[in-house]
Amino acid sequence: MADADVVLLTVADGVATLTLNRPESLNAWTPAIESRWNELLDLLATDHDVRALVVTGAGRGFCSGADRNALGRRSRGDEAPRVRERPLTSLLRYPKPVIAAVNGACVGLGLALALCCDVRFAAGDAKLSAPFARLGLAAEFRTPWLLPRLVGRGNALDLLLSGRVVLADEALQLGLVQRVLPRDELLPAAVEYAAEIADSCSPAALAAIKAQVAEPEIVGMVGSEGVASLADFAEGIAALNEHRRPNFPPLTLERPWWSE
Repeated sequence: MADADVVLLTVADGVATLTLNRPESLNAWTPAIESRWNELLDLLATDHDVRALVVTGAGRGFCSGADRNALGRRSRGDEAPRVRERPLTSLLRYPKPVIAAVNGACVGLGLALALCCDVRFAAGDAKLSAPFARLGLAAEFRTPWLLPRLVGRGNALDLLLSGRVVLADEALQLGLVQRVLPRDELLPAAVEYAAEIADSCSPAALAAIKAQVAEPEIVGMVGSEGVASLADFAEGIAALNEHRRPNFPPLTLERPWWSE
């Protein structure tokens, strides 16, 4: 499989769908996936036709974690923990909304990837876990930083210390995911949700809100009254008064702050 094929890309109605494409391994994460993933994120950040992203996996899994061959080499001492060219948590700073469509196994690094997305939809038979302790590892990929912010300290420690599997309905109850759907409805629902955001919301406001949530101390991103763009604000009010969809301009990026 060519490296370009390990993450598939489709674009329609303002939404880019990224599909991890190693179904034979439940989309286990590899350096090739990571490289292609970062390449596509950079490409889509400046694509004015794309205003929201959906992430999913091919086949029965979302992402089963780091590739087992790499884990095996590491367990033998043949391979040190790899320094990532860009942390997964940079997705929290990404200027466009990212929706995870968790279609199956979502484990370890895969769980961290889903947690870094802004909103998570899950298939009814999806299974999520952070099995680091069962592998003799401390929690990795910033999972111990991400989980408490979503589910609270006690629930986060329950999941991290036990390494147990969480089914979709419990994940919804905990706040790990925001919606549970039948498998065949999952991706269409996630894309429809992303398309509504793309069609109705100001790209400048979306980027500003994500920055506010990820890093409240950021100064200068948004004014004191929360106006990300005066022109967008004027258009939003006009659209409201005229009972029509707003026509917001695309986001203009001065620098790729999300990858720093």
